[in-house]
Amino acid sequence: MIPCTTKSKQPIREAWTLERLQYEHLVVLGAVLESTMASAYDSHLNSYLNFCRLHNHDVKPMEDTMSFFIVWLAHHIEPRSVDTYLSGIVSQLEPHFPRVHDVHMSLLVSRTLKGCKKHLSKPINHKQPLSNNNLALVVDTLTSSDLYDDILFVAMLVTGFKTLQRLGKLVWPDVLKHQSYQKLPLHHTLHVDHNSASYMLPYQKNSALGCSCQILLLAEEEAWINPLALFNRYISMRNQQFPYHLQIWLTTWGTTPT
Repeated sequence: MIPCTTKSKQPIREAWTLERLQYEHLVVLGAVLESTMASAYDSHLNSYLNFCRLHNHDVKPMEDTMSFFIVWLAHHIEPRSVDTYLSGIVSQLEPHFPRVHDVHMSLLVSRTLKGCKKHLSKPINHKQPLSNNNLALVVDTLTSSDLYDDILFVAMLVTGFKTLQRLGKLVWPDVLKHQSYQKLPLHHTLHVDHNSASYMLPYQKNSALGCSCQILLLAEEEAWINPLALFNRYISMRNQQFPYHLQIWLTTWGTTPT
């Protein structure tokens, strides 16, 4: 028995069944990784398992096995990307082989990875950044269009550029298991006036608590592109696309559909 010297009254709480404990435990563990990241980790693990199958190695992570895997994989993909693969493999193997972290951090494995980067890496070719001229070309080409998809594309492009949002925060994933309304900005959080538009991005994966943040799009009436005008045009066209579903309309200038 562990003695307790402080007498404090505990609130009355009911005991959970083993089934509920296991269920709630799985829920919180499942929240650790994004679904997209979990899929990537599964792919990384499959590459390791495939290597072991092709070369008749035991899947139990050993320094030699991991080192050979790095050399083999670095001949098929950019060696700088092998680090990411190893992170996914370690994460997936840890429940079965707790010592996998020690193998990952071993001198042999780290030196093998360093040697592959020096010997097999190719020069980094950076993509050209999106410029104001690129935006102007798209806007000049598509803003005269009456097609909904064209106006949506322009609004997404300019809004993402002006508010520094990644593409993943502006689109709905094609893969069903990656679709989550937890990450989708909802229409009732949108507020538009003559000077700005704002809405809530409900989930941030880089936040430990998954906190939301407010996106603010400002009018630039004297600039070569007014992002708020493009945003409002998309909203108006969206209202026309759903004339019988007023409850899902996005409204402009703070009005409410009647």
